[in-house]
Amino acid sequence: MSDFLLLVFSGIATGSIYALAALGFTLLWQASGTINFAQGEFVMLPAFTMLAFMSFGAPLLLSFALTCVVAVVVLGWAFKRGIADPLLRFGLMPIVVATIGLSIAASNGVRAGYSAEAYPFPTLFARRLFDVFGVTVSLADITTLAFAGALVLGTQAFLARTVTGRAMQAVAQNTESATVLGINVPRMVFYTFAINAVLACAAALLVTPTYLAKFDMGGSLGTKAFFAAIIGGFNNSRGALLGGVIVGIGENLAAAYVSPAYKDAVALILFMAVILFKPQGLLGRKVERKV
Repeated sequence: MSDFLLLVFSGIATGSIYALAALGFTLLWQASGTINFAQGEFVMLPAFTMLAFMSFGAPLLLSFALTCVVAVVVLGWAFKRGIADPLLRFGLMPIVVATIGLSIAASNGVRAGYSAEAYPFPTLFARRLFDVFGVTVSLADITTLAFAGALVLGTQAFLARTVTGRAMQAVAQNTESATVLGINVPRMVFYTFAINAVLACAAALLVTPTYLAKFDMGGSLGTKAFFAAIIGGFNNSRGALLGGVIVGIGENLAAAYVSPAYKDAVALILFMAVILFKPQGLLGRKVERKV
């Protein structure tokens, strides 16, 4: 029983990292109708950027802060102005194709320009073990869960309880009506892209100590985050947290009780099951939307 509880708790911690990336999918979709299939690479690139800053002697937290600034400019503003804005007028499919191409270009660019090797990444949290009611848990899992959960819930609170957050939701629901109400729609959409960039940096900070910094780390992470977003509900930011946790727990249980070979297939199996029985996701709602 203690092993089972340990697997569940570790799965929740891992799933909370998936939730950070999944939340980026839901935010971009709600605010601008954008699906970013380079989301995994948006996590990989900040990891290497932090390594670059640390190679010049900057401590981890300072490297993270500097990377957030770079990410907001490059993965937020430049991505919005250079790819999303010009292509959205032609529908969703050009965005899908462009972001798939962007993911391939980013991963291969890092492999060619940096290295194909995997690099160790320092952890923000101490690797200590604690015994909680007979279950051995690591401090890293506890703090990862707390940090990632706080970011997801903080983002949800920002959207629900602040004037800017409610304006962003208004833009997501009806752009024309938001414009009539005097909301600066381009600015609200940019805020969404900027938040997504910061969340990607946070996911890189949490996941890279385990995954290691490597050029192809974004592929698997982005796929799992996409499935987690759909499982929870693509139009519900809280669904991203639920979907990520479900995928994380499912992976751990499958690896322990079935076979480690099936670990990466869990997200796909859960995705297919949810699509068959509840296409809008566990917390999602049915909506009609022009694309």
